[in-house]
Amino acid sequence: MKDQERVLRKSIGKKIKLARAKANYTQEELAEKLSLSPRYISQLERGIAFGSATTITNVCKTLQIDSNFLFADVINNSNNILDNITDDKFLENYLKLDDYNKMVVSILTNELIRVQEKNNIKKA
Repeated sequence: MKDQERVLRKSIGKKIKLARAKANYTQEELAEKLSLSPRYISQLERGIAFGSATTITNVCKTLQIDSNFLFADVINNSNNILDNITDDKFLENYLKLDDYNKMVVSILTNELIRVQEKNNIKKA
């Protein structure tokens, strides 16, 4: 397997994992819904395995995601912001928040950035 293919598989797997977390499914629950083994779901999420067109379609339907979400990197051959996030657990938890709490996180983040920039100006 070429390095580029490995990177793309890992990207798709990461997105499947994030969508599964957002849907509040365990690997076992998703596997059951898809009539697959939990081990296979784990392999998909780690980019070790790559499902057939039917499997990927069923994953998208079950997780209520668009295939463009999974394949944007392949189609655009560009880096996705998710690949640059080092703390996957934070993103998984964020996706579980309701809209109100996502807004709170956004406000807090913006305020922290404002304070940080203010402090950086004082240091300069």
